[in-house]
Amino acid sequence: MQQRTSSTREIPNTDSIPQHIAIIMDGNGRWARNRFMPRVAGHRQGVETVRGVIKACIERNISYLTVFAFSSENWRRPSDEISLLMQLFANALEQEVTKLHENGICFKVIGDVSKFDSGIVQAIQKGEQLTAKNTRLVFTVAANYGGRWDIMQAFRKMMIQSNELSLKSLNFEEENLAQYLALSYAPEPDLFIRTGGECRISNFLLWQLAYTELYFTDTLWPDFNEHELDRAIQSYQKRERRFGRTSEQLQVAMPSEG
Repeated sequence: MQQRTSSTREIPNTDSIPQHIAIIMDGNGRWARNRFMPRVAGHRQGVETVRGVIKACIERNISYLTVFAFSSENWRRPSDEISLLMQLFANALEQEVTKLHENGICFKVIGDVSKFDSGIVQAIQKGEQLTAKNTRLVFTVAANYGGRWDIMQAFRKMMIQSNELSLKSLNFEEENLAQYLALSYAPEPDLFIRTGGECRISNFLLWQLAYTELYFTDTLWPDFNEHELDRAIQSYQKRERRFGRTSEQLQVAMPSEG
């Protein structure tokens, strides 16, 4: 399994364009309510927005896009809305995966998919297998995902699968656990975006966001477009990514011009 640079162990290579963007797609219900439409209409429009953002990421040479579609806490929502969300997810899997494959996009799902019905699980597996060798963009959907769940499931896998570690010694390092995290195949996100005006990360990628630049916008997800994405990237480009260092150290590390 390929190891990725940990921002707390090494200083990652960074660029003006983020390599990996993670998004909490918030505001679908409010978008619909503002238009006197049922909440599901906002979720349907949100799927259209995902299509546009995927296209925009490819055009900007972004390699990884991870979106939070359904959290482990979203089961607390009304049962009728959950049913509609599951149906929308199933429809999206049926209609979109082939298009992703035709466009060279690798599709992945992270989260506890065992809670979904067998049809959705089979569609996820089929989509992942179909697109596994694609390299144009790695598009990950977090579904029934929670950051604490991710860390706990990684810990369980580490203890079960490693012959060198034991609960008695607890003699392990960050790298031992990191390889079992759900997003271990991707670099840590450079830029996190949350739409809808809320300023929290809501149990999303708790481990992976350690040194990610955070961007919050009042724009509701169905209204998020390539121009909004560019605003987020422009904000990212103004950040000083120190990874624990001082500004003076960064200046010394920068290559001189001329």
